[in-house]
Amino acid sequence: MELNDKITVVTGAGSGIGKASAIAFANEGARHVVVADLNGDHAQAVADQIGDRAQAVALDVADAAAVEALCDQIEADVGPIDLFFSNAGYGQRGGLNISTEDWQRMMDVHFTAHLHVAKILVPRMVGRGGGYLFSTASAAGLLTQMDSGPYAVSKAAAVAFAEWLSINYGEQGIKVSVLAPQAVRTHIIGDDLSAWDKHADSGQASQDGILEPEDVAAVVVQTIRDENFLCLPHPQVKTYIQRKAGDVDRWITGMQRFKKKLDDAE
Repeated sequence: MELNDKITVVTGAGSGIGKASAIAFANEGARHVVVADLNGDHAQAVADQIGDRAQAVALDVADAAAVEALCDQIEADVGPIDLFFSNAGYGQRGGLNISTEDWQRMMDVHFTAHLHVAKILVPRMVGRGGGYLFSTASAAGLLTQMDSGPYAVSKAAAVAFAEWLSINYGEQGIKVSVLAPQAVRTHIIGDDLSAWDKHADSGQASQDGILEPEDVAAVVVQTIRDENFLCLPHPQVKTYIQRKAGDVDRWITGMQRFKKKLDDAE
């Protein structure tokens, strides 16, 4: 799909990958770019940077009623949504030591938010002949994230849901893609990685380099153009997926050794 003259929505667009993607969509000629973010001021700053074709919205993607209200407003005032990029996300380290509520909140943002969008837009898109749902997961959703149990699990759910959508609605004109990068310089990891991956030189997420959001956005645009399902800004992830599929027990053993190496470095 070409983005020229399309109506697009990007969540988590106040910074990072979302911001870079919203700007990239505008640069590709999108007719309207909805810049949605939990922080309305950040969303407005990005919309101001884009110009008249952008609209800022403060949005909690875990709030189903708010997501539906946004979709209704855009489709009533602007036109049918062609592409919804569900990109909002955050990082939190921990596993069994953090509350079940923390686990659930991450599931709400990283998986259930995508479900809200699909329940609203898929029937409408099918009815008008097609549309595009793009979601941000992570390489953690394909391979795991040792530093955060809820991040790994919620991102795996996002990947599985995208697969399910594509299989069940692809023949009805619904295009589905899922973004699965490793480390990207966003608020999730911080400029020095201290907020997400303690070992900048040897941490899991940063093994294959830290990409800039603009580089990831360029890959997102190309993925939309090519209508590929899996968007891998770090191409090494494809090799890791193949190794995991080829021998899961060996892969887990290797990850256990890798974790011990990181633990010993602390």
